Amino acid sequence: MVWDYIVLILYALSMVAIAYFTRKRSKSVDDFLHAGKKGINGWMSAFAYGTTYFSAVVFVGYAGKFGSSFGLASVWIGIANAVIGSLIAWLVLARRTKNMTVRLNSKTMPDFFEKRYESKNLKFVSAVVIFIFLIPYSASVYSGLSSLFEFVFGIEGWIVMLALALLTAVYLFFGGYFATALSDFIQGIIMLFGVVIMVILFLCNDNVNWDLSRLTSDVNKTWFTFGSTNGGFFGSTMTLLSLIFLTSFGVWALPQTIHKYYAIRDKKAITQGTIVSTVFALVIGFGAYFVGALSGLFPTELLAGVKGDNIIPVLLKEVIPVGLIGVIAVLILSASMSTLSSVSLASASVVAVDLYKGKINEKASDKRVNIVMKSLCLVFIAISVILAILNEEANFSAIAYMMGISWGTLAGCFIGPFVLGVIWKRVTKSAVWTSIISCLVLTATLIIVLGYNHPNCTGTFGSAFVNGINCSPMIGSICMIFSLIITTVVSLLTKQPSDEAIYNAFEKPIENEV
Repeated sequence: MVWDYIVLILYALSMVAIAYFTRKRSKSVDDFLHAGKKGINGWMSAFAYGTTYFSAVVFVGYAGKFGSSFGLASVWIGIANAVIGSLIAWLVLARRTKNMTVRLNSKTMPDFFEKRYESKNLKFVSAVVIFIFLIPYSASVYSGLSSLFEFVFGIEGWIVMLALALLTAVYLFFGGYFATALSDFIQGIIMLFGVVIMVILFLCNDNVNWDLSRLTSDVNKTWFTFGSTNGGFFGSTMTLLSLIFLTSFGVWALPQTIHKYYAIRDKKAITQGTIVSTVFALVIGFGAYFVGALSGLFPTELLAGVKGDNIIPVLLKEVIPVGLIGVIAVLILSASMSTLSSVSLASASVVAVDLYKGKINEKASDKRVNIVMKSLCLVFIAISVILAILNEEANFSAIAYMMGISWGTLAGCFIGPFVLGVIWKRVTKSAVWTSIISCLVLTATLIIVLGYNHPNCTGTFGSAFVNGINCSPMIGSICMIFSLIITTVVSLLTKQPSDEAIYNAFEKPIENEV
C-alpha cells in the first residue's frame, strides 16, 4: 500500500514540475490557448485529443454501467470511438478547421461562429451555452475519481476532489495549453500501459481465467447481440446505439476537442495526429469497455447493491494486487486530469475572449485578457468541484448521465453549425441560430417527456427529471441528428452568406496552408 501512495505522489510532483518548466510558455493569450504561433506537433496533438476524449467517466462510469448491462457488445462503443470519433473526425475536420480558423483569426469556437457567420450576438450566446454545459461534464469527472479513490484507498471523496482541483489548477494556470499538451503526452503513455496491464490482470483473475464462454453464452451479452438484461426500450438496442452515436459523433462539435485542431502545427502533424489518435482511442476504448464487460463474470454477491458507477472501483480493489493499485489509479487519474484541464481551458477561454474581450471590455489588452482567462480557469474548477461535492452529498449517482447531458446538449447545438460550417459554404446565420435555440428547447422537452414516460417514473416532476436525465444518450443523439437536419434545411431556405464572408472563410490565401 505504501508503494501505491508513492506512485501517486510521484505523479503529482511530475505535474507540478511540468507547470514550473512551462511557465514561460503562457505569457500571451495565443500562448496560453494555442502554445504560440508554432503550435503543437502531431504526437502531442493526438495524445491531447485522446486524453481529453477519455476520462474517469469512461473508465468508472460508462465502462462499469454499460459494460455490465450490455456485456461484450459494449466494446463496439470503444471501436466506434476510434473509427468515427478519431479517424474519420480527423480526416474530415482537422485540416479544414485549422485552415479556416487561421483565415478568420478565431481563437475559440464562439469566436469562430462570430467571424464565420458575422454575428457578435451568436458569439455571446454560444459562449454562455458552452460555459454552462461544460460544468456538469467537469463535475462528472470529479465524481468519477472520487468514487475510485473512496472505494480503493478509503479516502473521502471531497478530499480527492479538492486535491485534484488544486493539482489541475496549478499546471493549467502556470503553463496553459503547452503544459496541458505536454502533460497529456505523458499521461497518454501512462494510460496506454495502464489499460493493457488492467486488461491482463482482469483476464488472469480466477473469476475470469481467460474464459469468455460464460459471457458469450448469455444471449443478451454476446459480441453482436446488442441486447440488455434491463429489457425494454430504455435499456435495449436503442440505448446502445445512442451511446455509440453520442460518444463517437459528439466529439466532432465539442469545444475542448475541436480546440486541438486549432493548435496543430502543419500537414505532417495532422497526418501523424490522425494515425496516433486512432490507435490510442482503439486501445483505450476497447480496453475500458472490455473490462466493463468482464464484470459480468464476477460473483453476484460481490457486486450486490453496487451502483453501476461504482462497479469498476469495487472490482479494481478485488482484482489489482497491492503495489499495482497505484499504477491503475494513476491511469484513471491521468485520463481525468487531461480532460479537466482541457474542459477548464475551453470554458475559461470562451468567457475571457468571447464575453470579456468581446462584450464587456473590447479595448482590453492581451495581458489583461490573459490574466482574466487564467483566473476564470480557477473559477471554473471551483464551481465544478462544488457541484461534484453537492452531487455526492445528495447521493445522486449519475456520473455517466451527467457527462451524457453535457455532451448531448453541446453537440446538439453545435454539430450542424460547426461541422457543416467548415465543409459547406451555404450554411447561414439563421440556420445556426435555429440549431442552437431549437436544440436547447428540444433537450429540455425530451428530458421531461421521456422522464414521465420512463418505467421508473413515480409521477412526480423530480422523478421525471432524474429519469429524463438518465435518457441523456438518446436525447443527445436525437438533438445531434436534428441539428444536422435543421441546419441544412434552414440554410437552403434562407439567404446565403455574403461573397465576402465566403471568401474570408474558404478562399482567402493564408501562409502555410495545411
